Amino acid sequence: MKLFKVTLFCIATLLCANGNAQKQVFKAPGLEDSISKHKIVAILPFRTSISYKRMPKNFDAEGNKRDEISLALNMQQGMYTYLLRKSDNYITTFQDIDRTNILLKQANAYETLDLLLEDSICKILKVDAVIKCSFAYEKTGSEAGAIAKAVLFGFGGSTGTGSLTMQIYNGKNGQLLWRFYKEMNEGIGSSGNELMERMMRKVSRNFPYEK
Repeated sequence: MKLFKVTLFCIATLLCANGNAQKQVFKAPGLEDSISKHKIVAILPFRTSISYKRMPKNFDAEGNKRDEISLALNMQQGMYTYLLRKSDNYITTFQDIDRTNILLKQANAYETLDLLLEDSICKILKVDAVIKCSFAYEKTGSEAGAIAKAVLFGFGGSTGTGSLTMQIYNGKNGQLLWRFYKEMNEGIGSSGNELMERMMRKVSRNFPYEK
């Protein structure tokens, strides 16, 4: 019994250490003072990548690219929907993503965001700050295998791992004010909106615009 308790303690310690390693938060000096001046914030189009631990035999590069674009748009929409739904909890408002994307396209900046400084992007969008996100998804298991586990054991298990990087930049000077990094396992049936719902629940504990 004593050995069993020691084993459980070791496992719990390892899990706790692993969980801490999967989340990183950076706060710039003067963060609270800077964000208190933000009246409207834009959510930029996501940068997404979908990769495979084992490349499928019939891999379709063009189809994979379309999936990345679709996932990026869905996650941007999912984040905006989440923040809009809980708008009373925040000290700022968030620009409608349709307006954000149209303004970027009109300025020929939608496809070239990586070539622009964040303060320049804020001027294009006429906002006080921007939220810049990237999401990398690696499929590590087959969906068929996960479905089989769900049928046999009542749970589907993970079919991939995802990592979200979220950053807030000040519109006045382009300074990085806040950065959040989080890893999480993904099960079957995860859509962009579902991903962001789960991600934002974890982010909300650290999100600087919370009242």
